Amino acid sequence: MMSKSNAQKKREKLVREGRINPEIIRSPYSQLDLRTRKTKTKKDHLYRIKHKNRNPKQWENGSFYFRYRIIS
Repeated sequence: MMSKSNAQKKREKLVREGRINPEIIRSPYSQLDLRTRKTKTKKDHLYRIKHKNRNPKQWENGSFYFRYRIIS
């Protein structure tokens, strides 16, 4: 069995003394886990690459204009 935390000991002492337990007063939202954990799917990764123009294969076929000038 795990040991009790100091906060839990204080709550139990309040209940023993006839005072109200702070756990009862807490908002119901304190019990909710509001974090959403979702790993990206393969489709999400590809979509991200597509819209950030990060695909290096596109750069290989790109064309550019180069002007060469001889200075004499």
